[in-house]
Order: sequence, then C-alpha cells, then structure tokens
Amino acid sequence: MCYIGVSLYRPRRTGERKRKSVRGCICGPDIAALFLRVLEKGPGEVEGLTDAERPRRLGPKRANRIRTAFALRKQDDPRKCVVRRAITKAADPEKKTEEKTFYKSPKVQRLITDKRLRRKMLHKRSKKDGWKATRDAHVAYEKLLSKFLKEKKAAYKASTSKSVPEKATPSPSASQAKKVVDKKVAKPAAKAEVKKEAPKAVAPAAKAGKAGKGKK
Repeated sequence: MCYIGVSLYRPRRTGERKRKSVRGCICGPDIAALFLRVLEKGPGEVEGLTDAERPRRLGPKRANRIRTAFALRKQDDPRKCVVRRAITKAADPEKKTEEKTFYKSPKVQRLITDKRLRRKMLHKRSKKDGWKATRDAHVAYEKLLSKFLKEKKAAYKASTSKSVPEKATPSPSASQAKKVVDKKVAKPAAKAEVKKEAPKAVAPAAKAGKAGKGKK
C-alpha cells in the first residue's frame, strides 16, 4: 500500500497504476485491507468462506486453456466448450416486461480459423507483391536515369561542337614548302627533257644510214 506523502513510488505518466508492496510481510493496525489465500484447510470450516461451495464464475477464455480444461483434441472446436453464464432479468410491472433469461459467454482468444488463415495468406501475398512492385519500379527508374544521362551527354557534346570553331590545320614551314615546290617543278622538267632528247639522238643515225645506202 502507498500512503500520501510517501515518495517510494513515482508514476511516470498520468493515470499510471502499479501495485507496490511497502510494508512487506509486516501486519499492523494501520492496514486498511489485507488479501489472503487459503492454502491448507484445517479440520473446521470458516464461516462465509469454506462452509459453502462456490463454483467458478468464469471459465477459461484462451483457446489452448479451454482445450486443456476439457481435454479436447487439436481438431475439436473450443467454441463449443465455452462456459456460459445464465443471467435472469426480473420482471418489471411498470414497464410491462416479463422475466427473461439470457446467456453470456466470452469470446475465444487466439483461435485459428479458416478466415484467419486466409487473411494471413492474403497479407503475405500482398507483402510479396509489394516487394516485387518496388523492385520493378527500381529497375525501371535505373533504366530511365541511364537513358536521361546518355541523352544529356549527347546534347552536351553537340552544343560544345557547335560553339567551338574547328581548328585550322597548321601551315607548313618555309623549308617544307620549298621542298614541295621543288618536287612539283622537277618532275615535269625531267620528263620533258627525256621526250625532247630521244628523237634528236635517233634522227641523225637514221639519216646517215639512208645516205650510205644511196651512195653504194
């Protein structure tokens, strides 16, 4: 128990509740409530406690505990063995209502049904479809990005080639120019000399031969 003005327990948030043992096993006249449990029954009966049988008001709620309590197999339906409480509502003459009896039962927890299995399967399938869609979107994005970069690179090359003028070929030096001119001039002159000298050398010999034949 916790008393006012005792700073043994400090709640971390508003409305937080916690059971805290302050006195331990010491009992005194200042204790307002003391909760005990009978572990061993003596020879006599305790009036109002052990003199009358009190059946369990609520049964197990969890599926596995229902199976354990009623020795059910795995394929048995635990919803058929839920403990139901009969509640009788007294008649009210003013409202003209008769006596009614209805039953209340807890909702079975952690129960695996066909609906739950199907929901789990659909959830798993949706996760896989999401992974696949994300992967396909990433691949498509990489392809689009590479295409965009190639187009940008090509456009940059085209713009730079238009803006920068072509470099003029370097002019040959004076000595190289003279050599080229000499070669061009020397070749036709040599050919002309050969053509002119050949008939001059042959013509006098032919004439001398003709003259000798006539004299003989």
